[in-house]
Amino acid sequence: MLTLKRTDSTDPDFMPLVQLLDADLAIRDGDEHVFYHQFNKITTIKHVIVAYDGDMPVGCGAIKELSQDVMEVKRMYTLPEHRGKGIAAEVLAGLEQWAAELGYTKCMLETGLKQPEAIALYKKCGYSRIPNYGQYAGVENSVCFEKAL
Repeated sequence: MLTLKRTDSTDPDFMPLVQLLDADLAIRDGDEHVFYHQFNKITTIKHVIVAYDGDMPVGCGAIKELSQDVMEVKRMYTLPEHRGKGIAAEVLAGLEQWAAELGYTKCMLETGLKQPEAIALYKKCGYSRIPNYGQYAGVENSVCFEKAL
């Protein structure tokens, strides 16, 4: 049975998942990884969800404030052997619900063209593609999305 835990970036189950995510992204992004990595620090993220299959942490995601009414979805990851089970969609829905409870009206995110699974997930979950925002403006490998809550 899948359970979701709300926590923060100091959670000991979140950190190893993020290390696996970063290792995967380093392979996918190649030389561009250094650019993206600078925007993915986890030291100050207050809103993290860790997904568990029984007692085993199998996925995660986070949100952080982008502006007064917008949360940015960050650090989405599911262990490869647990993909295809809807875990990421549940984590994302949990993050959206949390953001709405905190009074935010929209979620935005950036992913990469080399992450087709992520692009498919966000489209399936109701996100619409938008022009690249902030530090991702003009970055050819970046794809940005938003969803009203």
